[in-house]
Amino acid sequence: MQRFAVILALPFVVVATGASAQLKILETGTIWSAYSLPNKGGPTCYLVGKPDKSTPPTAQRSRVDAMVSHRVAEKAYNVVTFNLGYAVKKDAKAELTIDGKKYGLFVDNDAAWTPNAATDKAVTEALARGSTATIKAVSAHGTATTDTYDLTGFGKALKAIDATCKVKR
Repeated sequence: MQRFAVILALPFVVVATGASAQLKILETGTIWSAYSLPNKGGPTCYLVGKPDKSTPPTAQRSRVDAMVSHRVAEKAYNVVTFNLGYAVKKDAKAELTIDGKKYGLFVDNDAAWTPNAATDKAVTEALARGSTATIKAVSAHGTATTDTYDLTGFGKALKAIDATCKVKR
């Protein structure tokens, strides 16, 4: 659970602590951007991108994006998070498809996660090589959503966070 709390809180910590002066922009692209934040024990590096298309367009949702992070101090690398923008039912699942290959994700609160570090790494590498990713999930109210991500620039943003956090592929 600690893995989830850190990632979900990261954007809020930057704003609330005034740490934005410490936030370093590593790469900015049309879709994907990469950042690092200094921490005791090593930096936190992450990339984030917004979906190209979300359906249904009328669904009431908050933050919808995809992130991959490296937290050096915790030795946590390639942590994949899809923020869905809505609460889901307990024990809900989400389905991620990257260029036709499917991955099952579990959902906690309003985000979807891979089940383990090995899958995190596999998904991260598939995102870097892929052209399109689609995630499907269902809200606690029963609304089925589909978010489609254009992966153009993902590999470049990943290289930027890998270099800063010294992650070797």
